[in-house]
Amino acid sequence: MNRRKFINLIGCSCLSFGLHSCTSAPITDRKQLKLIPESKLNAQAAAIYEKVKEKEKLSSDKKTLNEIKEIGKKIEFSISSYFDKENLDDPTLNFDWEYILIDNDKIKNAWCMPGGKIAVYTGILDVTKNTHGLAAVMGHEIAHAVAKHSVERASRGALVQTGTTLIDIFSGGALTQINRSTGMDTVGLISSIGIMNPFNRKQESEADYLGMIFSSLSGYDIRETKKIWERMKEANKGQETPEWMSTHPSSERRIKSLNKWIPEITLKYPPIKKIS
Repeated sequence: MNRRKFINLIGCSCLSFGLHSCTSAPITDRKQLKLIPESKLNAQAAAIYEKVKEKEKLSSDKKTLNEIKEIGKKIEFSISSYFDKENLDDPTLNFDWEYILIDNDKIKNAWCMPGGKIAVYTGILDVTKNTHGLAAVMGHEIAHAVAKHSVERASRGALVQTGTTLIDIFSGGALTQINRSTGMDTVGLISSIGIMNPFNRKQESEADYLGMIFSSLSGYDIRETKKIWERMKEANKGQETPEWMSTHPSSERRIKSLNKWIPEITLKYPPIKKIS
């Protein structure tokens, strides 16, 4: 079999597999490619989460941890209730929710692993300022897990890796030669800037949008989201990575989008009342 026939065969096989692995993100309906089983990533995330709990210093601030858990429970309920009300599959059905507060004032961050494993660093509390701000951050991070962004990234990464390997093989090692001549992973850098970074920025914007929806459904003031990014913009003044090189949208672009979405989300996604 010659190279062209082999490439066509591989291409058709990948396309066929890809078409059967396409789904849509919840609420936004953005088309997604999922080649990696979600259950596999959830299991890996759970194992890593246990290691994080062992290695990191967990905060003894029970009041703040309880606040985090209370916010989380409200968001959990609101997400499940919304999808149930809309007669849609609940994307959190297989989540095993868990929350920790990591004692590290230098890190202004929070994250949510696949399957609902959440960590908040004490350093982010100076940025969130209040319960609504904390809910905004948690809503954003939870949105990544709800929209299966990790599954999507892993799938796209595997696809890009396979593609560059095939190109290298059938170009007689041209990509390898480029890396050798430059003394760095030039091909990987180009792939990141041209393919992965724009894709990651799209996910971040989607998490901003979905996170505000989840916060609104949970009864929190989503106007606080914009204030957080205004504070982040001020804190990072002159130090922000140019957007085209970053995995995240610029603070300015984020604030502009948030301003646009706030009226729409407030009207379309009012708080869900818990029936006692």
